[in-house]
Amino acid sequence: MNVVDSSGWLEYLADGPNAGFFAPAIERTAALLVPTLSIFEVFKRVLVQRDESHALQAVALMHQGQVVDLSAPLAIDAARLSRSVPLPMADSIMLATARANGATLWTQDGDFAGVEGVRYKPAPKR
Repeated sequence: MNVVDSSGWLEYLADGPNAGFFAPAIERTAALLVPTLSIFEVFKRVLVQRDESHALQAVALMHQGQVVDLSAPLAIDAARLSRSVPLPMADSIMLATARANGATLWTQDGDFAGVEGVRYKPAPKR
């Protein structure tokens, strides 16, 4: 199972330099978990940078995976992770979602460098 964080989705959707890194996780939809927080972050960014039509298309693509709601137990696990790793709120929710489902988290967010259970590739310099 795989979870792709928002930075990975945005890189893939923009066909950026790291898009190929995220493609195997995103395109294998049967093993793709999509946290609702990712839907929020991706929709908002695409809405701001493009328009609502493109944002809805991005969310439709994300819905090809299994959407994972932020439940109370998952929120508590994320809070614990945020303290122990340490990570910001959104990052801890992504990692907690992955760990709760035995999934690998794919990201280009530097906060995850060296974190267990994470496939990390540094973001391209822009």
